[in-house]
Amino acid sequence: MSVFKRNYRPFTGTPTSRADRFLVLMRYALADVWSSRITNVLFIVCLLPLLVGMATVYIMNNTAVRMLIAANAGAAPIIAINEMYFFVMLQGQCWLALVLTAWIGPRLIGLDLANNALPTILSHPISRIEYVFAKLALLASFLSAVTWVPVVVLFIFQSSLSAKPWAFEHLHIAYGAFIGSAIWIVLLSLLTLAVSSWVRWRIVATGMVFAAVFVPAGMGGVFNVVMRTSWGNLLNIPSGTASSRSSFPISPAATTFRPSPYFLRSPPCVPSAPWP
Repeated sequence: MSVFKRNYRPFTGTPTSRADRFLVLMRYALADVWSSRITNVLFIVCLLPLLVGMATVYIMNNTAVRMLIAANAGAAPIIAINEMYFFVMLQGQCWLALVLTAWIGPRLIGLDLANNALPTILSHPISRIEYVFAKLALLASFLSAVTWVPVVVLFIFQSSLSAKPWAFEHLHIAYGAFIGSAIWIVLLSLLTLAVSSWVRWRIVATGMVFAAVFVPAGMGGVFNVVMRTSWGNLLNIPSGTASSRSSFPISPAATTFRPSPYFLRSPPCVPSAPWP
């Protein structure tokens, strides 16, 4: 057939390097995620606990402010800024990260599959590994901004306000928050991408992300009651995150490992009652 339009010209720009091609997918996926107002609202809500935590740290380290709030300003602070405080902060941020992941995760691969755009994307000089890595990197960046980054910012803020050399004595809080958040981020990212590639409907995929976390927890609780054992806790992710605080010392002055009586009594994976 005849070609009447001869406006096509070859590309004369600098081609993207092989190592940076996945960043192109990240850029377009990031623009699509931020185009939703609900994503903006959820992201702001996830950062609100940081503001509350910074206000609490400031009040607990400022005697003058405590004098305005309570009459017994000479007493010890009501809220101790120690390992337990940062653990509760990190735990709340991780659950907010679950809500954020359940909203933005199903759109990453589901839209490409619903619109039959995945074959077109893979027809370009980009591999399947780079495609999946771009989606994982996007999720990891979002979840990092609402999990370990706020805790580290709060840690630095507490270190700057403390009169004692607080940072070096409690450095394990910072890298502990990073390692724990990294495990949670990998778990949520892989789970969300698997659900997104399987379910096309966003509402159903969002519900399946929550179900994948809480349904095994319920099944594990039923298994523990019926079989009179504790093996079902292996499926209970919320219980595992709540009980992990026993592996850390509670007092800020503690420098040695002090396991809780539960771990001294029986290992967590050993049945707590004999079989009938």
